[in-house]
Amino acid sequence: MKFHPVYLFLVLPFACLCWVPLYNRIEPSLFGIPFFYWYQMLWTILGAFCILPVYIYEERRRK
Repeated sequence: MKFHPVYLFLVLPFACLCWVPLYNRIEPSLFGIPFFYWYQMLWTILGAFCILPVYIYEERRRK
């Protein structure tokens, strides 16, 4: 398997969630939910969107 830049999308959620000092705070809250929690919930959705281009690339490469 050769490296392709599309795989860098997989590093983005990993890096953003491993760097805890970035989101280790309470404010800004969203609907009463502290930033610490809703940031992680948001990355659940964003992580799926980061996987999507890799999936599309892999499916096109197999054909």
